[in-house]
Amino acid sequence: MDLRHLKSFLIVAEELNIGRAAMRLHISQPPLTRQIQQLEEELGATLLIRTNRGVELTEAGLLLVEEARNILALTEQAAERTHKAGQGKLGRIDVGIFGSGIFGVLPKILLAFREAYPEVNIVLHNMNKREQIDALRQRRLTVGFNRLLPDEPDIAVELIVKEKLYLAINSKQALSKKKEIPWAEIGNHPLVLFPSGARPSFIDWVLDLCRADGIKPWVAQEVGDAVNGVALVASGFGICIVPESATNMKLPGVVYRPLIRNPPPEVDLSCLYRASDDSPILHSFLAIARTFRD
Repeated sequence: MDLRHLKSFLIVAEELNIGRAAMRLHISQPPLTRQIQQLEEELGATLLIRTNRGVELTEAGLLLVEEARNILALTEQAAERTHKAGQGKLGRIDVGIFGSGIFGVLPKILLAFREAYPEVNIVLHNMNKREQIDALRQRRLTVGFNRLLPDEPDIAVELIVKEKLYLAINSKQALSKKKEIPWAEIGNHPLVLFPSGARPSFIDWVLDLCRADGIKPWVAQEVGDAVNGVALVASGFGICIVPESATNMKLPGVVYRPLIRNPPPEVDLSCLYRASDDSPILHSFLAIARTFRD
């Protein structure tokens, strides 16, 4: 069914006069009459009856008026939505998140994107580093966020922020009375480290720093994420090294103190995505994320 014929038919139905309808369509009467005839032949039904004053709609014509309006409204909506999708303003974005990342700048990025593109559905997936890379390659993720990312030829990585390191301490410990904690101090207390999943990870990076400074850490426990690490600190299990974003996590009996080292210990928060992905939604998201760079 030709949409142009449907539009012409609706104009005729509104005017109930071929001549006036032709004028509105900026065509002569004969081609408009042929369009209506072709539509009637295609549908196998008479749509209009000529009268002395113009035309009248048959029962089939009255039905087609309603159906044609619905069809044309749907096509306009489809065109508009397709246009928005092509501009990255409509659709779905799957975002990989992880443990302590959700406590810092990441929620701000997600909120800013949602406010800028309210018709894009944001779906969050809690995944470790390796799971995010695998999901990107399988196209189950659009973009991910993580730390200390490996060099992968097909995965692009962009630094968003560098975070200082803090020490989570039980407030009953004497160590909590200090305003700043020398890095060497971590070798004197039971240490809780995270994440215990895919390696190498933040754990290995911390241990490398310790080795570089000649410190032998007393690792009391490895846990899956920052939440579990800080929870163990709250119970008096030990101390826990956390990125600055994790200090937004408030648990009773836990205080955070900056760690002092030369050079200052910092860890990245980066986004990762398929290097070959040119989707408009991804590029709209990256444009928002880049505004939060240090």
